[in-house]
Amino acid sequence: MAYQSLYRRYRPRRFSDVRGQEPVVRALRNAVRDNRVGHAYLFSGPRGTGKTSTARILAKALNCENLVDGEPDGTCDSCLAIDVGTSYDVQELDAASNNGVEQIRELIARANLGTPGRTKVYILDEVHMLTGAASAALLKTLEEPPGHVVFVLATTDPHKVLPTIRSRTQHFDFHLLPAEELAEHVAWVIHDADLGLGPEVIEHVLRAGGGSARDTLSALERVAAAGGVLDDAEPVEALLDAIAAADTGAALVAVAEALSAGRDPRILGEAVLSRLRDVFLVRMGARTEHLTPTELDRVKAWADQIGDRATTRAMEAIGDALLAMRQAPDPRVPLEVALVKLTRVDTDGSVAALADRVARLEAALASGSVSAPAPATARTAAPVAAPPSPSPAPVTPPPAASAPATPAPAPPAPAPPASPTPAPASVAVPPRPSTPAASDADSSDAAGPSTVSTGAGVRPADGARAELAARRAERGGAKGGSARPVAPSSSAPSPAPPAPPATSGAEPPPQPSVTPSPAPTVAAAPSPVAPGAAPPEDRAAPAAPATPAPGPGAPTAGDAGIGDVGSLTALWNDVVLASLSGLTKAMYAAGRFTAVDGSAVTFAVPNEVHRQKCEQKRPEVETALSDRLGRPVRLTLVVDGPGVGPSGSSPTSSGPTDEPDDDPDDIGDLAAVHDLPDAPAGASGGLDALTEAFPGAELIEDP
Repeated sequence: MAYQSLYRRYRPRRFSDVRGQEPVVRALRNAVRDNRVGHAYLFSGPRGTGKTSTARILAKALNCENLVDGEPDGTCDSCLAIDVGTSYDVQELDAASNNGVEQIRELIARANLGTPGRTKVYILDEVHMLTGAASAALLKTLEEPPGHVVFVLATTDPHKVLPTIRSRTQHFDFHLLPAEELAEHVAWVIHDADLGLGPEVIEHVLRAGGGSARDTLSALERVAAAGGVLDDAEPVEALLDAIAAADTGAALVAVAEALSAGRDPRILGEAVLSRLRDVFLVRMGARTEHLTPTELDRVKAWADQIGDRATTRAMEAIGDALLAMRQAPDPRVPLEVALVKLTRVDTDGSVAALADRVARLEAALASGSVSAPAPATARTAAPVAAPPSPSPAPVTPPPAASAPATPAPAPPAPAPPASPTPAPASVAVPPRPSTPAASDADSSDAAGPSTVSTGAGVRPADGARAELAARRAERGGAKGGSARPVAPSSSAPSPAPPAPPATSGAEPPPQPSVTPSPAPTVAAAPSPVAPGAAPPEDRAAPAAPATPAPGPGAPTAGDAGIGDVGSLTALWNDVVLASLSGLTKAMYAAGRFTAVDGSAVTFAVPNEVHRQKCEQKRPEVETALSDRLGRPVRLTLVVDGPGVGPSGSSPTSSGPTDEPDDDPDDIGDLAAVHDLPDAPAGASGGLDALTEAFPGAELIEDP
């Protein structure tokens, strides 16, 4: 007798011999036993799972002479004829080669003829290969065949079968065999066939078979012919280790060794993709019955090192490489490029690679292997320091008794004392850059960094706005403008007035920090004092500093009315307009005050449509004016002619027209941008900005 391959020699011949398909076998056996067999069946599933063998067993059961509980005995003439393929009751047709209309017509014509047995069974393998016309020709007979005819259709791609055919059949799905059950079957075959192989080959043939009984027995036959297991799985494991460890060199070396050993790049890529699929299934918690316990442990180790995103990206990269091999001059190049992208994420600029890098960083942070950087509150890293301790004012030593006393020069202004209760944390705000020709008052900002509290509930941006408002208030005061009711800031104070001359026998008094007067007084030269004589009374203590006069727009406690148009306009531009909401501020910025009569104020806008829009926001403006002036204000809106400018400025307005708009909320002001604590070094005015924009330009003054 000629040699017969293992998968043909050990083909199942009874329902009890079919492994791994218990639901299908139980349903068919019960149908035969209870005489409820359908007229058409559709068996679908992967290759080597027993579809054709089960169809032959069903044909034997339908024609067996000694049927026992729905199971054929396998010894009668009908069963033996079906086993050797000489039975007239079973007609097998390969639909892949007989897929035309003519072959289907011949099948339909023979279906009406009788046979020796009880049932004629037509087995159509790979039925999805039938053409559309052939499938349409088979529909009517498949729906209502003769009483003695049963159709069994087998396919590996059920989705390619016409829905009209699937609806006329009973569909049974075959699946891959679990590793444990298939290992038991392989061990029995090794023993029954007396192959002389040890149990170490079982794992190899199971991995090669991939859950298919026919492929597993074919791999077992190759191992038996070679006399042992070839280490063809070593390159695949080396590649998975390299991908998990992100080792580019190891991956390329593994590919080179596999190709030098005769492995085809495409087969190697398919093996890597299959193993990556196992890793993906483990990561997703899916069923892995096709893996042996040893393989499952190895795959779990890879799954612990490769994350979900990295596994998905690896499967896509290897799959794309397999597709690119069809057109590549050298098929190993796409595989090597894919491995480089997988092991060196920084070379891949795709979104998936960036997401993988972020996921790795998050995993490292969660495990504590990498410390999270402290968030910076400014564009540059600012040191976090405790509040500075108050430094004492410098003391000038008294002159010698024999020398006449001379006026002492004004000492530098002392640093502002820190708050007694330190804030939870203080962020040092870098000072505003100053030019070499800056005045003493401007250079006081650079004497030391101001501190902005960043405690709970306080944001660094709020402190920056307060710092900007304070600096604008100082600049407005230096120009002689109106005083603004702004919040106190931590900026350095202006220089103090000259100190009185020091005398012998008395320590110089502490220098108070006062607001500079509009016109500071100059002390007269002192006259010589005899030793031991008491100093004159007018020199015993420093003169009290003069209180600065209020600006034209600042209300006083004794003010009986609102004031004139000029003071109200100044207050409006400096304080009130900035406190309004965005829409109200934009609408009222185009008007001006024209008259003040007690608590009644007249406000002019350009046109009637503008007046109607402003009338809707009038209560909000009246409330803002009343809050600032401390008394009720009644606002009347009128229409003015052309010439009304922003913030009420016009040729006929009695308010100040030469003062720039110092509104801290006006982000369009170049000076306001450069005054921010975290602003870059640059010019702080419009003229300086133009000079920087046009290097080499020359400013020509008008004659």
